[in-house]
Amino acid sequence: MQNSSLPHLPETLSDSTIGGWVRSRSAQSPESIAFTFLADGEQETDQLTYSVLDQRSRAIAAQLQSQFPLGTRALLLYPPGLDFITAFLGCLYAGMVAVPAYPPKSKRQQKMARLRSIAVDSQAAIALTTTAELSDIQAGLPAAGLTELTYIDTPAIAAQVAADWRAPDLTADTLAFLQYTSGSTGQPKGVMISHGNIMHNLQYIHQVSELTADSVSVSWLPSFHDMGLIDGILQPLYSGYRGVLMPSVAFIQQPIRWLQAISNYRATHAGGPNFGYDLCVHKTTPEQRVALDLSCWSQAYVGAEPIRQQTLTAFVQTFHPYGFQSRFFYPCYGMAESTLMIAGGAVSQEPTYCAVEAEALEQHQVVEVAALDRSSRDLVGCGQAQLETQIAIVHADTQTRCQPHQVGEVWVASPSIAQGYWNRPTETAATFGAYIAPDREGPFLRTGDLGFIRAGELFITGRIKDLIIVRGRNHYPQDLELTAEQSHPVLRPGCNAAFTVEVAGEERVVILQEVERTHLRHLDADAVISQMRQAIAREHDLEVYAIALLKPASILKTSSGKIQRRACRSRYLAGALAIVASQTLAATDWQARPPLATAFVAPRNQTEQTLAALWQDLLKLERVGVQDSFFELGGDSLLAAQLSQVLSTHFQRDFSAIDPFEYPTIEALARYLDAAPNPSVKLAQIRNRARQQQGAIAAEKRAALQRRQNRHG
Repeated sequence: MQNSSLPHLPETLSDSTIGGWVRSRSAQSPESIAFTFLADGEQETDQLTYSVLDQRSRAIAAQLQSQFPLGTRALLLYPPGLDFITAFLGCLYAGMVAVPAYPPKSKRQQKMARLRSIAVDSQAAIALTTTAELSDIQAGLPAAGLTELTYIDTPAIAAQVAADWRAPDLTADTLAFLQYTSGSTGQPKGVMISHGNIMHNLQYIHQVSELTADSVSVSWLPSFHDMGLIDGILQPLYSGYRGVLMPSVAFIQQPIRWLQAISNYRATHAGGPNFGYDLCVHKTTPEQRVALDLSCWSQAYVGAEPIRQQTLTAFVQTFHPYGFQSRFFYPCYGMAESTLMIAGGAVSQEPTYCAVEAEALEQHQVVEVAALDRSSRDLVGCGQAQLETQIAIVHADTQTRCQPHQVGEVWVASPSIAQGYWNRPTETAATFGAYIAPDREGPFLRTGDLGFIRAGELFITGRIKDLIIVRGRNHYPQDLELTAEQSHPVLRPGCNAAFTVEVAGEERVVILQEVERTHLRHLDADAVISQMRQAIAREHDLEVYAIALLKPASILKTSSGKIQRRACRSRYLAGALAIVASQTLAATDWQARPPLATAFVAPRNQTEQTLAALWQDLLKLERVGVQDSFFELGGDSLLAAQLSQVLSTHFQRDFSAIDPFEYPTIEALARYLDAAPNPSVKLAQIRNRARQQQGAIAAEKRAALQRRQNRHG
């Protein structure tokens, strides 16, 4: 194995930025393949050698330098592919500040609102994208207030422009990019990552993962999220190994594609959130697995959301016959505020597990019990702090160190810790400037996570922060609460709480909502809860597990009026709430889904009947109307990807994962199918007709809702 020790970072980074490393690799191994892209998760559709990567990045940088001053913020709006990589490096080459963002479709107004929030907060002047992507979102730009940006089609920049590039003067503290925290549409926060932060965290991952130039990675993680960007893209460039990339939706549609790529490319380094491993277990078949050889996979890292022992155990049991070993699993811990990685174990060692008494844990005490104890909670260790990184477990209130048997907030100090939140000095000071009493040891990053350390191993037990994580996606409770309270006029604004509870090993969302006193006597609870479910599904692609309508003044608040979500959750679990009406979904009781506000329209032809049967099977419903929305019926992004695969298999034609978003009703989707019997039909014309139909359906839904509300006063 090559020496994993790398030189300490110098004060001036003329050739020690990630851009400098790419240029050095281009000079030493110009024809070596840096990245391979699998557009459908299976076939190679694009690749980048180091020479081409360097040339394209310098061309983009030169174009930016000719138009904008050093430090200008640039939005990156790219679909999955390699254009994002050259654009990101182009920003760093030019001394610009990259702002990775998800390119929303014009029809998804909630996504467009988030993009606008990021653009405004970052004060971006540029949007780097492609002509195809720009044309797809351009219709929504005026409404979103994004017309003032300068849009640059980076693939169209001529290669010879690279000769005009001039290396900027960069230091370790120079800002490289803003990593916006996911979830909040109203108040997104840009984490300020410097060039020094990047280099330290890449060195950290390189060292603890024992990476070499012979390593290979396969990643399906989005490039605009910290794990996908740092580990999926920048780490291969730093460590000098080949990176194989595929769209997230290709994995979600068919998880076997990721495993096949790991097997085919002999990948050593690949991973993702806990839910990804669950998908591999439950969404692959023995017939698909038969040709796999996963013996090459020496580090299957897992992080970004709560890690469950039962998930790791099920994965090992399922894939051990195909070469996977339990010691390949590498649980780790990190977050955007620390660039990415905070803690990890030793490669090739078995994961560390710890069973603790659940009741004691609720009181922030660590009491170990036998693993098979019915009252225990099984925890997975996330490794240790290494390479100049310190982890402290601290009482959140007193800011003093906890005893070894106590649970406290996880505080971190490291050269990887970001500079703070962009243009948010108060929040930066509170989160990044913590000191341990009484000796003012620090500064530390307050992670908002709860945990303890046993024999040097970090265990995460929960979150102080109210961030909701479902299937690897972050949702801020404030966003869900706002959507819920605006869904029906009988609901009291600012008097609700959103949180999660664990049900059958999964985090499920619960919403508590007060009702206006004047509406209690004539409350149509089913209609109100139905509207709440539909609004959450429509705006957040999220299914709500339980909704409880409460009497006025039931939501617990602080003296300053802030919602006490953790206390509300405790009251909910204890059954100590003043509930007016409630509704809970159960895996075996899908009839609990509320009826939709729209009138039921039965399938009218063979295509609609076929689609209805497919939807009913996927969504576990007894009946589906042709004008019912897929997302209002309980579908989400994951189910949308699965629907695309089901449609592709049944109709023997290619469906992109965007089809359920383009045609959210059976009526619209059937028209698309009947109008386009073969792939040669122009999709733009079909999509335009579908949008018109969706507009008519939406108008009718609004009218029906208004009539219903009028009837109920």
